[in-house]
Amino acid sequence: RGRPAAVASSSSSSSSSSSSSGRRSRGSKSPRAQREKDGDRERRQDSPRREDHSGKRRREGNDKADAEKEERDGEVGDEARDRSRNVEAEDGAKDARMPSLMERTKTLPAGRAGGAYVPPFRLKQMMQEAQNKASPEFQRMTWEALKKSINGLINKVTKTNISAIIAEIFHENLVRGRGLYARSVMKAQLASPSFAPVYAALTAVINTKLPENGETVLKRVVVQFRRSYKRNDKPVCTAMVRFIAHLINQQVAHEILGLQILAVLLEKPTDDSVELAVSFVKEAGAAMLQLSPQGLHAIMERFRGVLHEGTIDKRVQYMIEGLFAVRKTGFAEFVAVDPDLDLVDADDQITHELSLEDQLDPEPGLDIFHLDPEFEAHEQAWAALRKEILGDDEDEGD
Repeated sequence: RGRPAAVASSSSSSSSSSSSSGRRSRGSKSPRAQREKDGDRERRQDSPRREDHSGKRRREGNDKADAEKEERDGEVGDEARDRSRNVEAEDGAKDARMPSLMERTKTLPAGRAGGAYVPPFRLKQMMQEAQNKASPEFQRMTWEALKKSINGLINKVTKTNISAIIAEIFHENLVRGRGLYARSVMKAQLASPSFAPVYAALTAVINTKLPENGETVLKRVVVQFRRSYKRNDKPVCTAMVRFIAHLINQQVAHEILGLQILAVLLEKPTDDSVELAVSFVKEAGAAMLQLSPQGLHAIMERFRGVLHEGTIDKRVQYMIEGLFAVRKTGFAEFVAVDPDLDLVDADDQITHELSLEDQLDPEPGLDIFHLDPEFEAHEQAWAALRKEILGDDEDEGD
């Protein structure tokens, strides 16, 4: 019984010693842990001082950068202001050196159309301001005004206003603008082939007073027909054939020209050439029936031969048959001259006998501006001729 007591005492002592050692271990730390704890405490104490120093350096750097930026902005602003002043000074000097519109127009080179475009109101003002009426600048401005006026009148002409347009167009210098008139009327004819009777009537009236103008138009139309026929240009060829037919109706062109054109079209018949010939006979058949019935009969016999050959399309054959039906009625549906466009007496008309085989000069130089050394004398001569043509109408207009 004594031995277990000793064991119990020893166990109790050992348990007490172990509990005391556990309390020591919990209450105290190792030297390494203590050093780490102290280092952390020192770092926490030193970090605010480091942050203060780094923030101060950043603020100083920002202040320095702001100062440098303000300095650069000031320099750039000064340079921009100096540059703007220089630009303003250069603009002022340029404005002082810049010539007026009148002076700029004088220095512009004259092209095929006569120079640069100038608005009509400004052109009229410049012509009024011009001092020397015979100067090249004034002549060029007059040429531009003449071209615009002739072109505008031709574009406005219709069956209802042709009488008024004729009175207006004779106020323009058609002697000087002979090429301009021919060019404008041909361009209008190409754009609107259905107005061929109107343009032919206008040309017929001008031809009675100024035969050179009618001859120039006819020359250019014939040359254009030959060129388009060789090039197989059907639209242009059709327009020229129709215009020639109505010039024959107005007796500006001779009927021999029409017979020659028909002979050329039917020499080697094709669908297009026969179609052109049929349209030509329908347009000018009534006049040719009166002026050259034997020639028209020969042409109709040629149509009959083409129809019997049967080498053309059925559509064109029907056109030829329709032409024979129209001829039986004496071209009643296709009047030579519309009553509203019959403005010239047959005795007053001047007929130009031109042929397809003639060497015709279309005179393209008439479309280009040329300096006239006797400009004032020619203008006075045209004024006298215009007064003779218009007579009392001009006095009433004045």
